[in-house]
Amino acid sequence: MKIGVLSDTHLKTMSSELGEILIKHLSGADIILHAGDVVETEVLDIFKSQELCLVAGNMDSTAIKQNNPWKRVIPLGRFKIGLIHGWGSPAFIEQRIQREFEEVDCIVFGHTHNPCNRKIGKTLFFNPGSPTDKRFAKANSIGILTIENGLSGEIIYL
Repeated sequence: MKIGVLSDTHLKTMSSELGEILIKHLSGADIILHAGDVVETEVLDIFKSQELCLVAGNMDSTAIKQNNPWKRVIPLGRFKIGLIHGWGSPAFIEQRIQREFEEVDCIVFGHTHNPCNRKIGKTLFFNPGSPTDKRFAKANSIGILTIENGLSGEIIYL
């Protein structure tokens, strides 16, 4: 199973740049997880041809916040994926978001714009970075989670 992972797109309108990223890197994904800060609902039209699972982030419009939870657990195969945006300082964000979930195999998060792909204990912490806004990062990035014999993550720098 191929799982496309995005966060912090920070777009107010459709973007051909994001469309090209989706076609090039995430076509064929079984599902796309978006860890918040889409910003405006119009941007969601770009995902029409793919299954999308989204949580609201701190910069999202009222419409996105009203129609999407701030956290969720998604069962994929034999794994449970926690999806959350995150909040506050990047320091110790993993510890803060971990307290929001019980017994998940992976926590996908955003907010920091900095990619993360590391295990803490038995939990994979996965932040794809941002494909369109490198305000707090050296490069734009997205992620792919793969479920085959196990669960693994890959950061793709754009």
